[in-house]
Formats: sequence, C-alpha cells, structure tokens
Amino acid sequence: MSTIIEVNNLTKSFKGIKAVDGISFTVKRGQCFGLLGPNGAGKSTTIEMMEGISAPDSGEILFEGQPLNRESLKRIGIQFQNTALQDYLTTRETVRLFRSFYEQGLDEQEIIALCQLQDFLHQDHRKLSGGQRQRLLLGLALVNDPDILFLDEPTTGLDPHARRNFWDLIRTIKSKGKTVVLTTHYMDEAEFLCDHIELMDKGKIIERGHPGVLLQRHFSGALIRIPMQPLTEEVQTQLQPKENHEFWDINTHNVEQALALLVQSHVSLEGLHVKSANLDDLFLKLTGQQLGEGA
Repeated sequence: MSTIIEVNNLTKSFKGIKAVDGISFTVKRGQCFGLLGPNGAGKSTTIEMMEGISAPDSGEILFEGQPLNRESLKRIGIQFQNTALQDYLTTRETVRLFRSFYEQGLDEQEIIALCQLQDFLHQDHRKLSGGQRQRLLLGLALVNDPDILFLDEPTTGLDPHARRNFWDLIRTIKSKGKTVVLTTHYMDEAEFLCDHIELMDKGKIIERGHPGVLLQRHFSGALIRIPMQPLTEEVQTQLQPKENHEFWDINTHNVEQALALLVQSHVSLEGLHVKSANLDDLFLKLTGQQLGEGA
C-alpha cells in the first residue's frame, strides 16, 4: 500500500505553547486513518495543517512526495463539524451549488446515490435531522471527487442508529479507493472504521498501529474493574492493579483465579465489572484520561 501523505517533524505553537511537538507519521492510500487524542492533544491543529488551512512553524507535509500546493489541495475533501450553508435551499439545490464550484467532480446523481440523499432531496436543508444533515455534508465533501476525505468528528450528536448508518457510508466510500482521515471521540467508531490510528497527547504521538494490535500489545485476557478501596499487599503484588480515577483496573489472564484472590482478601465485589479492554481503556492507561477530557 503506497503512501499518500507523509508528515515529518511537524511543529506548531500558540503563544509560546507547543500544540504540536515534532510529530511524524504516514497515511497509506486507501486506508481509514484515525488521529485520536484527548481535548488539547493537538490533533485538530495537526489536521488543519494537513488540510492546508494553517501553516506549520516547522516540518513538512508531503502529498504523494511533494509539498502541499494549490493542485494537491484540490484533491482533498473536508467535512467540518459545522458548515454554514446557504439559507432557503433544498438538499438537491445545495448539492448542485457546491458542485458548481468545481470544473471536475462527481456527477450530481452519483453524490445523491452514494450518500443516500434521495428521501429528502426536496426538503429545506435547515429542516433535516442530524443524520440527514451529516449525510448531506458528506456529499458536499465529495463533490470534487477527492482522493482524501477528512472527517472531523462526523457523528457527534447522532443517535446510535444514525451513527451506524453513517459508518456504513464511510466504508462504502473507502471501498471505492478513497483515503479517509478521521478524528472522533467515539472509541467504538475508531475500532470499527480505522485500519490505523495515531494516539496523540500533549502535542506528541504516544502510540500507533492497528486498533486490534494495540490492544493486544497493552492488554491480555480480561479487564476487572472494582471501585477504589484498600487492597491487601498480596492483592497488590499478585494482581498489580492500576489506579483509574475512582476504580482499580486489574488486567488478568485468569478471571476466576483473580476473583478468588479478591474474595479471599475480603475485597468488596460490589460494583465489579469484567470486560475486554477497548481503546478507551488504552487511552486511560496511556494518558490518565478519557477522550473528551483534558485542557
């Protein structure tokens, strides 16, 4: 799989504070690439530089081996969290307006079919539901038939059904050879969609890889979570619990053996939870906070 974007030693500061601190990574053609991190991690600043919206203080961003320029930016599509649209236009009229901005791009009917806009083509875009509006904004990001599609937290505020429908759309678009760069606060979304993720914290990349590989690297077996309480030295030594806000997290290969030791040590099991580790647990382990938290 060839490289489509290469980021080398990228830095960006605001008022003397480094928002992005010398990060490097590559985005492969045709993959869904996730840039994830708590609020204030620097991911939005990084994405804005990749989109050509702001310039880095130092470092470089290469598109197919060449510095970003006007021509390469024409091959990028962006779905922002909030996009101002012309009032009093229907869905079809809005698609037609945005398509007119480009000499070349997808056919209007292809956009409508790809993003499933048929049922509300004649409806004023201001009256669309959250899921319908996001599908429209996705269509607008595709009008120029981009090679790379940037999605900035595209399912924020959607109900679970609308989110899953949107995920299916993204997978369909990816199957057509598009490269997708995604930021999201939903860990199930990242695990479902992303082929590769980069985890950011305090302006630096702290971990990278396929979601499944990262979870195998940092966790094994099951995760036992119990409310914070005093633990015996034997429990501390044998189970090596980690503090997680108001809970203890115990990573174990043998759940029955671990539970037996907790009972034997008179540890209260009220509120106990046993589950497989997910990306949210990985963020807690690496950064001490969940996505959506932070400065």
